[in-house]
Amino acid sequence: MSRIRAGELDVHVQRLTPDAPLDGDAPVVVCVHGLLTDSLASYYFTLGPDFAARGLDVLMYDLRGHGRTTRPASGYHLERFVDDLVAVLDACEVTRPVHVVGNSFGASVAFGLAAARPDRVASVVVIEGEPPTAEWTGHMADGLADAKARLAIDEVIGWIADHHGAHTARLSKAANRILQTTTIAEDIPRSATIAADLSAVRCPVFAIFGGDSGLAAQVPHFETHLAGCRTVVLPDQGHSVLVERTAEVTELIFGWVRDTARTQARVR
Repeated sequence: MSRIRAGELDVHVQRLTPDAPLDGDAPVVVCVHGLLTDSLASYYFTLGPDFAARGLDVLMYDLRGHGRTTRPASGYHLERFVDDLVAVLDACEVTRPVHVVGNSFGASVAFGLAAARPDRVASVVVIEGEPPTAEWTGHMADGLADAKARLAIDEVIGWIADHHGAHTARLSKAANRILQTTTIAEDIPRSATIAADLSAVRCPVFAIFGGDSGLAAQVPHFETHLAGCRTVVLPDQGHSVLVERTAEVTELIFGWVRDTARTQARVR
């Protein structure tokens, strides 16, 4: 475990550097996890080690309020998460553009960074996520309000344990602690947004969705408005793409990062 000072936070990070860097100059992949029940562990036990073994420089960290990172009582607007990511890159002395892999809420952070700091982003990889548009704030407001109310009920946690197991129940209890002790449910829906036409995002984007997830409906919009966009929809798959389709996701993202890095290297 490693903790670094990044801005106002003590941030838990894990960095996996390759023994044999891809093409002699390992592309840096920064992994941003989802909200409430997630942490960097979802990458550490899935694609992180495989990427490092293939020559990528992998940086994972716990978001503010999550895992082993500081949990302030307030300050959970999306732009704060973006600022945290910049601070983590600075603290880790990562100066060249990175490939940001965002799962669920992490994808919104990745889009936010690409819009606010295009100089820091080589590409964005979206796993079952949304760009932070005005429509997104409505989705987040509804989902967070529902979670804050439901996860505070003991019977709901009991139902989760009975139907999804003790581990998921523990994660749900941890999510409830974040919701009840911070302003995250109120702050995220009040975040700064980007235009619905996604014109603020100018880097290459690769998006992976589950075919049974409602988020896959974004594919035509992405392909219309994002230059250099690639999309993949995995059939018979819901929201838990990273965990349930790890091998496929690893192959897809590694190929994307490798090819994008090589193309960008030729252009420079």
